[in-house]
Amino acid sequence: MSNIVELVKSQEGLFLPAVVDSSVEWSRECQFAIQAFQANDFLARVALSNPSSAQNAIINIAAIGISLNPALKHAYLVPRKNAVCLDISYMGMMHIAQESGSILWGQAEIVRANDTYRKTGFGNNPVHDYSPFGDRGEIVGVCCVAKLHNGDYLSGEINIDAIHAIRARSESFKRGNGPWVTDFEEMAKKTIVKREYKYWPKGKRLATAIEYQNSIAGEGVILDQEPIMPHTSDEQIAEAAKIAETKLAQEVQVYIDKMQLSQNLGELQGAFGPAYRMTKGHDEMLQQVQKIYNDNKARFA
Repeated sequence: MSNIVELVKSQEGLFLPAVVDSSVEWSRECQFAIQAFQANDFLARVALSNPSSAQNAIINIAAIGISLNPALKHAYLVPRKNAVCLDISYMGMMHIAQESGSILWGQAEIVRANDTYRKTGFGNNPVHDYSPFGDRGEIVGVCCVAKLHNGDYLSGEINIDAIHAIRARSESFKRGNGPWVTDFEEMAKKTIVKREYKYWPKGKRLATAIEYQNSIAGEGVILDQEPIMPHTSDEQIAEAAKIAETKLAQEVQVYIDKMQLSQNLGELQGAFGPAYRMTKGHDEMLQQVQKIYNDNKARFA
């Protein structure tokens, strides 16, 4: 296990520049990560066979602003598709939304057949009555309520058939394992949170967390997609994507140049942080940024 400890501890230089929430401290998260690997031999083997995935997962703890503290149950390191991924629970997503100021508070709940669930109008808190000690019946759906700073409520629901359809997209579920098998209710709650958050006041940290979960974690929970208008051709969409990619590459190059011209480790890390955040989801550019960082870090060893 000494190799996995060394792997985790070597990420400090990448972790610190990526921190977006001062409450997320390297000393604690380092220990939480080590504990997670030491408690799961398979996870540790995946990390050692694919160290870049472990590196990305650990850095995203800082970039998203979430903790691996097992007592909080906000986030976990999990093996998925021969890679280490940062898995954020629905409670973690609610925490990010509240801490970043998007909402005052939020709650996701399972709705069962014998419950009373009733919408009470736009901007109002819906009614959800049930006996916690009686027979609530089978699951019929999941709901989410968020209170905004102006006092209004935003609520949404997904019925059980739609939840099952989303679950069916999960590769791990198709194989008969994964969180949809072991923690169905938690995944159902996460599904409604990930759908409803787009109606909340925009928060960058939560958007980053959702983007990471959908594009990297691959857990089969997919947001509703906005339709492409009929007059927008595939060629126009491709051209717009190409322009956006070129612009991003130009912006990232500024920080790459700074890394290559850095005179000390602090300057190197200061340039790496924004370059890393900008290239998340753009694998080739991200790998280039990480390589340049590691190459230049060797100059200060």
